[in-house]
Amino acid sequence: MIATLIATLVEEDYAEDTGALAPDDRLTCHVHGRWIHQCVSSPVHVNPVTRHRWCRECDTELGVVVDELAGDVAMRCPRCGRGGSAATARLIAACRASIEARRAA
Repeated sequence: MIATLIATLVEEDYAEDTGALAPDDRLTCHVHGRWIHQCVSSPVHVNPVTRHRWCRECDTELGVVVDELAGDVAMRCPRCGRGGSAATARLIAACRASIEARRAA
């Protein structure tokens, strides 16, 4: 399982560097060296400019719930209960795919 993670990290780093993979579509995190769903709750993954895990209306970081058994991820604003954006939707999709990739490993 660790070998699969390492191989995927290296593969995604190369694909991102060559422009073949958008950073939002990564299943791994090059900062933490983990599957993205395992570290998405880190403050490193919050970006008010791009609206990754950010509620513009409330000026607040979105909360994260990762359910590895169900294979689901949810992100919501703790103030208004909304906070979704296109960037956050892509991050959620990447996390769900990351859960599936880890299962397959």
